[in-house]
Amino acid sequence: MYSQSSIYSRCNSRSAPTEEMLFGLTCVICGIDYRSAPTAEALVVSRSAEGSTLACRGVCARLASGSASGLDESPPPLAERVRRYEAHARKHAGQTQDDQRGSAA
Repeated sequence: MYSQSSIYSRCNSRSAPTEEMLFGLTCVICGIDYRSAPTAEALVVSRSAEGSTLACRGVCARLASGSASGLDESPPPLAERVRRYEAHARKHAGQTQDDQRGSAA
């Protein structure tokens, strides 16, 4: 079991979540990529505008949400999370190209 001190230190030392974390493609604690480890059991630990934030069952879920079983909801299917992430990435890439074209004119 983790001490309160180690949990507090771990939570304060974490960097901001990546886009993959925000779209539920990687664990917010250990960083495992669910696309390459589809058998890892991902649990919803919070919700954001992009979708569900996920963590692995057990210690990761407890550190992220306070419960080893996460929130009481099922995560969206991996294929849906990947689709949303790729659509977001394409949209973001398109905006970047438009910004570059506008500054070149």
